[in-house]
Amino acid sequence: MNIILAMVTYFCWGTTYAVTQYSLEGWPPLLLGALRALPAGLLLLMIKPNLPKPNDWAVLLRLGAINIALFFTLLFVMSQTLPSAISSMGMIYVPVFAMLFHWLVNKKLPTKVQTLSGILLIILAWNLFDPQQIQLSSLGLLALAAAIGCVVVGSNITKSLSNNIHWWTVLSWQLILGGALLALAASLQAIVSPAQYINVWQNINSLNGLGLLWLILPNTVLAYTLYVWLLSRMSVVEFTFTGISNPIAGILMGLFLLNESFDFHQYSLMGAMILTSLLSPLFTHYLNKKKIKEDANPVLFLSK
Repeated sequence: MNIILAMVTYFCWGTTYAVTQYSLEGWPPLLLGALRALPAGLLLLMIKPNLPKPNDWAVLLRLGAINIALFFTLLFVMSQTLPSAISSMGMIYVPVFAMLFHWLVNKKLPTKVQTLSGILLIILAWNLFDPQQIQLSSLGLLALAAAIGCVVVGSNITKSLSNNIHWWTVLSWQLILGGALLALAASLQAIVSPAQYINVWQNINSLNGLGLLWLILPNTVLAYTLYVWLLSRMSVVEFTFTGISNPIAGILMGLFLLNESFDFHQYSLMGAMILTSLLSPLFTHYLNKKKIKEDANPVLFLSK
């Protein structure tokens, strides 16, 4: 069940790129980040009011800065500079970065299955979108690489807080604090360079409103609730390996909203990536079930 919920989370996030291009084209990334994060955090606070302990403010502010303020800004830069499918497919590399992070920082080697899955995902993604065949924005690619780093670092901070701070407090206050930072940055940008903000205000319409509602409710309130809750029950690497639903959403939404399409070979590669991404979590689930059975029936398993 955790795997399915994690895939729902990533699927919601994978719609960000196409929805932004379709309904909020030309909106400043800082403004979009603030409008996505702050209302969602305040809504979650209204559902379950809470206040962090005095010693928790600093780490929650750091989490909000990395996981929300910086990540959302990079995400909307990607949405405006890269095709929807490319942005979402780039998130395939998150598990690989997560494994490297744990190896370098925590000296924790990935399992053989995780290593194999990571290598296969890179090969398949490379073949699906050959960089020699597609002209891509350098700014967008830099934002993509930095966003992946934010996911890995932010997820590790979130998971480390699960034993010390209630997960709902982590959920709501990282959005509020990150959203407040984005609102401040957007206000400063509007003062220094007001033209883009004036254009947004003068041309706002119902499609913009629907796009914002999607970003705030399923994309943030629902997805981030599942995200924080699941990270207290799964490892970061296990969680990120379910991220294949992110590119699936990006590809489907790009097809329906932006008329992006692919040939049979590319769709075959996508199917292979789905199976590959499921390899590690399913194998881990199998081992956990086997261990439970062994603990429950030690004599039976020793006799085999």
